[in-house]
Amino acid sequence: MTITEAIHQHVLKIPEAAWTPAIEPTGEIREGAWVAELTGDVLEGWPNGLRLIVRRERPHPGAQLRITDADGMRITCFATNTPKTPIAELELRHRLRARAEDRVRAARATGLRNLPLHHTAQNQVWLEIVQIALDLLAWMPMLALTGKARLWEPRRLRFRLFSAATQLVTTGRRRILRLARHWPWNAQITAAFERLALLPNPG
Repeated sequence: MTITEAIHQHVLKIPEAAWTPAIEPTGEIREGAWVAELTGDVLEGWPNGLRLIVRRERPHPGAQLRITDADGMRITCFATNTPKTPIAELELRHRLRARAEDRVRAARATGLRNLPLHHTAQNQVWLEIVQIALDLLAWMPMLALTGKARLWEPRRLRFRLFSAATQLVTTGRRRILRLARHWPWNAQITAAFERLALLPNPG
């Protein structure tokens, strides 16, 4: 039996009373999600002090269950050596960490996969440029995009929004950005500009 199978078998044996509601960063209960800690034989041979936390959650509508899920619930596990901390707090910390991993993936897709220059000082400049790009990619979706567009990865943003064919025209002391008429994502681009125009001017 593999480690995954052994853990799955132990998850199925967790009594209902052992499940604790998961929490949100605000401290409120996360609806449809619970956490528990696995102990006993499943940790045999693992380093001392290691804790195995399991979370079960109702999947989002349309999400497909995996073979390791159970009773219609999405099952995930993580290990930690943090002692004494309540399991709901540990699970929240782990879940928030996933957002950091998203940023790491975005950084790799925005120029951090390789350092292209020969000297350390030059690569430091490159890293600063990547950091500026990441800041823009973090703030732009929150301020300018809505719906599923907020979840687009850097590659999709580049293809759908940043590489759109446009023409900048100056007329009557006004600058007009003309979009290619048949670009499929013109609505998202136009809506983004409109949302940005409503933001207060820091100057």
